[in-house]
Amino acid sequence: MPVTAVNNLIRPDRYPRSSRYDPAWLLDLDMGPNPLWLLEDLARDLDLRPGTRVLDLGSGKGATSVFLAREYGVQVVAADWWISADEAAAVCAEAGVGDRVETVQAEAHTLPFEAESFDAIVSIDAFEYFGTADTYLPYLVRFLRPGGQLGIATPAMTREVRELGAIPAHIKNVVGWEAIAWHTAQWWRFQWEITELVAVTSARLQHDGWRDWLLWTQACAGHQPGNQANQAVIDMLLADGGDFLSFALVTARKN
Repeated sequence: MPVTAVNNLIRPDRYPRSSRYDPAWLLDLDMGPNPLWLLEDLARDLDLRPGTRVLDLGSGKGATSVFLAREYGVQVVAADWWISADEAAAVCAEAGVGDRVETVQAEAHTLPFEAESFDAIVSIDAFEYFGTADTYLPYLVRFLRPGGQLGIATPAMTREVRELGAIPAHIKNVVGWEAIAWHTAQWWRFQWEITELVAVTSARLQHDGWRDWLLWTQACAGHQPGNQANQAVIDMLLADGGDFLSFALVTARKN
């Protein structure tokens, strides 16, 4: 991997916690752009206290669950549909947090948990796959205790596709229809607040989110030189330049 690509993933000025993690380890667990940067940024709007029980929904291979357990001292339940519980558990054990992370293979619409069993639910670069339906938030908040917190980081558009009338060509050529699930931060605020089930505490676009995404994908391209999909994403982000693409960081408390 080029040295510059590695160095670009170590940014203690902006992401001091994430910068303590080996970039090669993170890239080996890649299932989406810069998950620890997204989580560290999102966590600034959350109150994650040691010992609380947190559901990491769409936890992938376990990088975010390791980060939650190490950095915030919480007890994590890592749930993902695409990655087996054993695979994720091995990552957490190797990272020294196996005693603080329980791994579960579960689909987001059929979660195997008791009602009101979590103090917080976080979802990093996954909510766009299952959480945009009008009925999903009412389903999910059943698993939160009263006053419990919800936080998501999800790919976003600076303007709604519905408002634009079409998916911009440079985005559509790479991700196709998937971009219709990439909403603005204000769309998420309204979508959640209208239910009166939660009070939204923060809804914002990540500052220079497209550039973080680009740095990550460039590092992935160096780490996996045979993966042509990385170059397509790089070209998309360079063409966009932040005009349309970002990440939405949204947090709320259950009423």
